[in-house]
Amino acid sequence: MVHETVLVTGGAGFIGSHIVDALIASGRRVVVVDNLVRGKREHVHPAARFYQADIRDAEALGLIFAAERPHAVIHQAALADVRESLRDPVGYTTVNVIGTLNLLEAGRAVGVRKFVFASTGGAVYGNPAELPATEACPLGPLDPYGASKLAGEYYIATYGHNYGLEYCLLRYANVYGPRQDAEGEGGVVAIFAARLLAGQQAIIHGDGLQTRDFVYVGDVAAANVLALTRGQGIYNIGTGVPTDVNTIFRRLAEITGYDRPAVHGPVKPGEVRHSYLNAGRARAELGWTPAVDLATGLAQTVAFFRERIAAR
Repeated sequence: MVHETVLVTGGAGFIGSHIVDALIASGRRVVVVDNLVRGKREHVHPAARFYQADIRDAEALGLIFAAERPHAVIHQAALADVRESLRDPVGYTTVNVIGTLNLLEAGRAVGVRKFVFASTGGAVYGNPAELPATEACPLGPLDPYGASKLAGEYYIATYGHNYGLEYCLLRYANVYGPRQDAEGEGGVVAIFAARLLAGQQAIIHGDGLQTRDFVYVGDVAAANVLALTRGQGIYNIGTGVPTDVNTIFRRLAEITGYDRPAVHGPVKPGEVRHSYLNAGRARAELGWTPAVDLATGLAQTVAFFRERIAAR
């Protein structure tokens, strides 16, 4: 159903804007909802229809859904910082839980067929009981961010049970790539790339041997597009390959020409030591496999930050 209308929340953000690009390339009509608090208007594909609105505003969402009549929703808008969620658990619940419910209700009113949700493969499993973590891994979020995402998953499932809503809950690994925020608690790849290109020190927290599953944003966008027409339920979206932070630093130093040694700082409190995901179910049911290897993805990310610095 190539001519369907898909509404993307957070479509001006890092991951959301790449999803919008992929949807436009597939021939779909795309509606973007973003409050532009963290997203950037210039990241929105010019062929998409854009609404500056907040998912906490149920009335605004109702009007948008009534006007656009989307066939499907891809819900990326969220607050997504573990440490910030410990400081503001109420804010995280309001955006990530109430905001999701507002979308579900707006969608129910106009007969949305499919709901694709950005969840987190790191925060919902906590310290995983098995590695690589499968979708059957016991759930144990250790912070309000993870708890709010898991609550969103459960609410979406109730709409599936009670109203027949089709849904895919995509539990992302550590997503990286162009357009990622390099400030504050942004992703480690973006932070390191920006700092090394500027000739500044990049701080590795702890010994740097903590591992993550780094998945390229273009591959995540592809998974979302596939989920519109395939699958039902929960899917890990990751490479299944653990990479430690020291390796990320070393590879980025090589690409950027940074020649100073790494600097290690204190361990971040509450940080999960090892996390990587088994995405076999996504491969079998969505037909998804990651296509961009780490070396290529890191090079493309550095190229993006180089261009941004040159444009200043």
